[in-house]
Amino acid sequence: MKKIIIAIDGFSSTGKSTLAKQIAQKLSYVYVDTGAMYRAVTLFAMRNKLISENKFEKEKLINSLNSIELSFKFNEKLGFGEAYLNGENVEKVIRSIEVSNFVSRIAEISEVRRKLVEQQQRMGLEKGIVMDGRDIGTVVFPNAALKLFMNASADTRAKRRFDELSKRGDKVSYQEILENVQLRDHIDSTRDDSPLVKAKDAIEIDNSNLTLEEQFKKVLEIVENKLKEA
Repeated sequence: MKKIIIAIDGFSSTGKSTLAKQIAQKLSYVYVDTGAMYRAVTLFAMRNKLISENKFEKEKLINSLNSIELSFKFNEKLGFGEAYLNGENVEKVIRSIEVSNFVSRIAEISEVRRKLVEQQQRMGLEKGIVMDGRDIGTVVFPNAALKLFMNASADTRAKRRFDELSKRGDKVSYQEILENVQLRDHIDSTRDDSPLVKAKDAIEIDNSNLTLEEQFKKVLEIVENKLKEA
């Protein structure tokens, strides 16, 4: 069967990565979490004291981009590729609320976006890939065979994120998570470079009231129909 590119975009904490992993595993496709790439760059900036609540040394970060090496290594136990920053597995640490608080500001930088988009486009040259993020269907793969746009209410997304972090042992408050979700929505949707928008030919999935199983079943049907057309 002919392989295609599946682009999944949407707001933060809409379950894009979970869905993308499920679809990729079902089809034996490569899964790429572009959000993890931006989070890894954010972690690099934080560790090198280039960004904090009181400062953002944007030019220094731009000048340091060539020293940032990003990669994904498949973990058989987890069933997906984990993010690596300069050879270090950072999959867990990049999911922290501290990284979440700064990632949208990092993602606004045109030079960062260009560097990562080039890498993402190379990953999709042979198709057979499921990629999720904010601008996959509009910028990275505007000609993708299937584009999905994930959405859910801010309250629903904050509750999911709160439960995820709390289960992991992170000490966070629901209000802090909700404010972070709302702030990221605003920044992602209003930035000058590649703002988060639904592609004209994307299929929107509002999963506010869907279980993971219901969502997967619904999307898999869409995918299978698209593959028949390919």
